[in-house]
Amino acid sequence: MRMINQDEEVEAEVTWEDQQNINSFSKLNVKFSDIEEKFEGKKQENEYLDDLLQELEQQELIGDEGELVRYKIGDAFISISLEDAIQRTKKEKELLSEESDKLRSEMRSLTNDMENLKKLLYGKFGNAINLEKD
Repeated sequence: MRMINQDEEVEAEVTWEDQQNINSFSKLNVKFSDIEEKFEGKKQENEYLDDLLQELEQQELIGDEGELVRYKIGDAFISISLEDAIQRTKKEKELLSEESDKLRSEMRSLTNDMENLKKLLYGKFGNAINLEKD
């Protein structure tokens, strides 16, 4: 982090509208962080499902056709056929992909809104305001 020189500092009065823009940016930034955290969780969950699907499909290739596997639903495990487990896992991956796409879209929208506010606020306050993540 660098210090601002006296000549770089911009003397600008903070109006009510400026304060509203700063508050809006802060709210968008918090919302973005929350959504980003959810997105990372979905991404991790997708990796787990990929691994599970690969294991199930490998089991299908070498296993018995009527073999039962334990499948977790909520906090309980149930025994279902291997084929049903594969179908359920594929369906979960599809739903997860839709959720991830929705979160990605929300993050893009928030980023656009934040960029517009950054341009506005940096235009008025220059280096006197810091809107970057540390």
